[in-house]
Amino acid sequence: MIPNTRSSPRKRGPRCFGVSESALSTAIARFIAATKKAWVPAFAALAGLILAACGGPVAEPPKAPVPGGSGITIKAEALPLNPADPKQDRVGDFVYAGGLKLTSAQTSRLHGLSDLEVQPDGALVSVGDEGDLLKARVVLDAAGRLAGLSDARLTALAGLDGKPLQGKDNRDSEGLALMANGDLLISFERRDRIWLYPKDGGPPRAVPSPAVKFPYNEGMEALAPDPARGPDAYFAGGETTGRTWACTLAGPCVEGPKVGLAVGFGLVAARRLPQGRTAWLLRAFNPITKSVIQLEITDATGDVIDMMTLRGPLTVDNFEGLAAVPAKNGPAPDGAVRFYLISDDNFSNSQRTLLLAFDWKMPRE
Repeated sequence: MIPNTRSSPRKRGPRCFGVSESALSTAIARFIAATKKAWVPAFAALAGLILAACGGPVAEPPKAPVPGGSGITIKAEALPLNPADPKQDRVGDFVYAGGLKLTSAQTSRLHGLSDLEVQPDGALVSVGDEGDLLKARVVLDAAGRLAGLSDARLTALAGLDGKPLQGKDNRDSEGLALMANGDLLISFERRDRIWLYPKDGGPPRAVPSPAVKFPYNEGMEALAPDPARGPDAYFAGGETTGRTWACTLAGPCVEGPKVGLAVGFGLVAARRLPQGRTAWLLRAFNPITKSVIQLEITDATGDVIDMMTLRGPLTVDNFEGLAAVPAKNGPAPDGAVRFYLISDDNFSNSQRTLLLAFDWKMPRE
């Protein structure tokens, strides 16, 4: 058991009007400093209110080292799809299969979860943007709906030297791809790279990643296996540009189609589906509408064939992670896909760690 003595997290806030809180704050400060007008104090006060609306306070760091590697108990609070109308059970063709608010009294690290993968047997793995790795098992009720998480373990990601990653710029893990042989690929922002963590343990190693310079803190949010191209194939996507790259462990990444992004939206996760389809998770945030999430399904040509939008009053938060598995049972079985969405609460008291499930089946024409 290795104690986690890493420094307290730096908040990675949601996008405000399509940019990060830090960028918006810097721009406002520079404008005020360079302008000498009588109305500037009033503008400064308004800017403060805007920034306050963009994100909440950062949670207090732990007052003592938090054990790493030990099992934790996760409390799962059931959530309706629409708190204002608890009877609502779907968004278009996406049938709600349960939602949970996740917390744990045994660790202060169950936060910042940025991506996840769920296997057909319920095994879950999730990565956090402070270099945390969560492994657990999805619990379903008798009706096949999401009911909880069990057998949870929370550990620190290791660096190339086998020791826990240190410093936010080194451990800002965002995307996750679970390969067919059990190896785990993880993409990092700030110091952009993709590392392979072997199934049987041991230090990671660098694998091919796009040969481009991403904007700081706006890198490879999306990472996923690409099994149709081979067992060692994967693809990555840039958050603010929508650019994608097809990669293999044995060769360089090649740029592919660009994902269309509406103003203010960013690409945060993706998963391949049967029949050449792909699921794309897109996120936007501003102080007026708060979080708005879109789950788009495209066909093999890239055309959007279905879409779900989550916004208030529906249960919504800063969803960044996406998993897709066959829906063997639940509200919409018989060929449906079960999507799991997980939210990154940025270690903020004003956000939540949520896990939602939806069953989707290709609508009949």
